[in-house]
Amino acid sequence: MSIYADHVGPRLVRCLCGMRAIAAERRKVVPQARGVVIEIGFGPGLNLPFYDPARVARVIGVDPNDSFIRLGATRPAPRLPIEIVRAPAERVPLPDASADTAVITYTLCSVHDPLRALSEVRRVLRPDGRVLFLEHGLADDAGVQRWQHRLNPIWRALAVGCNLDRPVTAMLRQAGFQIHELAEFYLPKTPRAVGFHARGVAMPAPDAQPPRTGTP
Repeated sequence: MSIYADHVGPRLVRCLCGMRAIAAERRKVVPQARGVVIEIGFGPGLNLPFYDPARVARVIGVDPNDSFIRLGATRPAPRLPIEIVRAPAERVPLPDASADTAVITYTLCSVHDPLRALSEVRRVLRPDGRVLFLEHGLADDAGVQRWQHRLNPIWRALAVGCNLDRPVTAMLRQAGFQIHELAEFYLPKTPRAVGFHARGVAMPAPDAQPPRTGTP
């Protein structure tokens, strides 16, 4: 792994994902988590301050990237039990129906196969479990989309694998989830090509077929 990918890029991403405006959006999503929580793309633990210890039994953070996990080594001691599992989102080493909540924030943009990752989330969630998501992705404006496609190769290299143009809500539905709450918006004071967000709650759809995997 290069020096940039191992050290510089992860710090850049942590800085961007720790912005005040993004922290405010996390605060709208993460406190809804309850029971046993699986967090996909745990990274340096930027969501930890927003979990409600009165509602959450424990958090299982899944992330394959030691470079990102190490960035959280100096964070304050968590207020609830934390287990970090070093594994890709596409192969989560947890039993079926073992989690009450899945938290996915700024992760679907960078996993290798987002549909397979979401299929794993659906497998691990209990039938009445919920996905709490906060992601940036493909805008709903054709003009912005064109810029996202143009800029994506450059952005992906700078942001160590992050993509600008993945269709968040379409991927959730394709992976067998029903979206129960949804807000789509541009993050204030952010270039539109990188600022289109989807925030909401999804649940496993009854009798949904397993998705065909592959990066959209």
